[in-house]
Amino acid sequence: MNTLNHDQTSPYIISYIEEDTRILRKRFSEWGYLYIKGYIPQQNCESLLSAILHACAPYICRRLPHPPHLEGEPFFETDTVWDEIYPKIQSLEAFHAFFHQQHVLNLMEIITEAPPFVYPMKMARISTPRKIGFETPPHQDAHSHHAGPTMAGFWVPLHDVNEAMGRVKVLPKSHKLGVRPVFETQGVGGVQCEIYDSEIIWHASDVGAGDVLIFHSCTVHKAEPNMTSDTVRISVDTRFCDYGAPVFSTNLEPHHGWRIEGLNWPSIYGQWRNRQHQYYWRDYPGLF
Repeated sequence: MNTLNHDQTSPYIISYIEEDTRILRKRFSEWGYLYIKGYIPQQNCESLLSAILHACAPYICRRLPHPPHLEGEPFFETDTVWDEIYPKIQSLEAFHAFFHQQHVLNLMEIITEAPPFVYPMKMARISTPRKIGFETPPHQDAHSHHAGPTMAGFWVPLHDVNEAMGRVKVLPKSHKLGVRPVFETQGVGGVQCEIYDSEIIWHASDVGAGDVLIFHSCTVHKAEPNMTSDTVRISVDTRFCDYGAPVFSTNLEPHHGWRIEGLNWPSIYGQWRNRQHQYYWRDYPGLF
């Protein structure tokens, strides 16, 4: 098994929304991901980032034009500070609505070739500096989400992210080898999938606010560590599939709702002005 000590990194293969959809689907099938620069308008990312930073106060702030800045001690997903701020983020109507914008659905439909179902479980990622070793290890969503082959991930950075902040790395063509064995490890999720000895070339690039990374449910991906002294990396992601495809029931729960007391849909929806994206998943036909 590859111990990851000899990884090499090549840039993402860039796709363009103007390309023929057949070309985009073929590339996704071949490489296991699509990377499209600047697809989400930057003002949309800025608006959501501002709302998330408001929820993160006083632990994270921003001094424009600089990226988010850590105040105080670093924290990790499931730490006390995380558990304090995360329900506030999850309660943001703009956070959930972000993935239901029509242009987002249009991009998802290129992959699904059918109307997409956006998973109710939306995720915000907050990577603070000085927590080396606690980043997300190599894994497959097919394992962590009990997902079928038509599920894909949809990841968006809300501000520019360079290598020092910790990028998302994907293992190209890894989806072609199916679901892999896993073992326990430190980091977000607590498990790592097996990496084979021949798999040493990963893809990663510095990214800009509004870039989109879509990856197959079996594509192995991981986070680089945040090597800065005080910068916080903030991104958001969800999962989607073609409507009616099998979806495991836990994906209908709020992210971390299983462990943070009071983090549930009634509390999340409590202050929303619009009911359009509330409980849209209740009658989903493909649950198991």
